[in-house]
Amino acid sequence: MKSNREPEQKCTHPANRSSAAFLLAQVGAHAAARFAGRLRELELAPPHAGILRILSQRPGITQQQLATALNMVPSRLVELLDDLGNRGLIERREDPDDRRCYALHLTDKGGTTLAEIGRVAREHSRSLLAALKEEEQRQLADLLERIADEQGLTPGIHPGFARLGRR
Repeated sequence: MKSNREPEQKCTHPANRSSAAFLLAQVGAHAAARFAGRLRELELAPPHAGILRILSQRPGITQQQLATALNMVPSRLVELLDDLGNRGLIERREDPDDRRCYALHLTDKGGTTLAEIGRVAREHSRSLLAALKEEEQRQLADLLERIADEQGLTPGIHPGFARLGRR
């Protein structure tokens, strides 16, 4: 929603610029909120999207393995998996190697939903990065990947999963 206020004057004097760390946090929070809003149109939340993506990449992963990969409280993960299962997006199957465990798989409906999430994510990316040329977008992604690697972040896993269910 656009404001009717006059746009604030951008100040390019180095002493008045925000730090790169603040800008990363500002843009990251904005991007996360906008993506969550786009997912609400599909009646999903970001954790649902992340779990579906991981299950597409690692079919048959156990609930325990998924909780460990996400660094997530297992009881909160069970709630999310129950929700996805009740919607017909995933199914739990007995793990052939350990009948005490369940292997997680996308259903056909889950695969279709994941494709829709992918479309939403591409639209989100185009909108968010519209101010940058294609080469600048690649350069930004490369720089952010280097920062994420140096910070020890797990590729493809949002660090917000670790906070779900914790107080």
